[in-house]
Amino acid sequence: MNRIGERIKKKREQFNLQLNELAEKIGISSSALSQIEKAKSFPSIITLKTIADKLHTTVGELIGENDSLVNNPVVFKSDIKFIDQSKSGTMFYLLSQHDANKQMDTYLVRFSKASAIDGFFTSAFGQIFSYVLSGEVRFDLDGKSFVLKPGDNIYFNAKSQFNAINYFDGVSEIIWVQSPPSY
Repeated sequence: MNRIGERIKKKREQFNLQLNELAEKIGISSSALSQIEKAKSFPSIITLKTIADKLHTTVGELIGENDSLVNNPVVFKSDIKFIDQSKSGTMFYLLSQHDANKQMDTYLVRFSKASAIDGFFTSAFGQIFSYVLSGEVRFDLDGKSFVLKPGDNIYFNAKSQFNAINYFDGVSEIIWVQSPPSY
């Protein structure tokens, strides 16, 4: 309970709000908000939701839902999550942790022979960056084709018509980054 008050106070100060200003926006007294910030009382869930809304955050952030991510930003190889497999056999792994405030999604895409992304990222919007780790990958982008080899990369608007196909006789791997996140 102590930490919730600290998080509320920290967020309030980030917005340069005085205690009485936030209290008025929430619809509670300054003394009630002061008691919450000092962990001498606990807000109802409705009040907590209102505080979160007025501070442009989530209840989850105020209760510390993502604290472990902030304190441990590393994703070890053993913690990489398999997400899905395309119809043609391409496998997708999420490289980033779940965080409500993340600005991008990062994936490892592993292509088997002749496999493709098969529209896996069709709901993406914003920008996409891809870096070839191994093999060769043909990117079809708005009617043009580009064959990328290890170390090559491509950056494009997700509204483009695109596909990525393994152009190598064995396995190919790429890092796929899209912003904003959609997973």
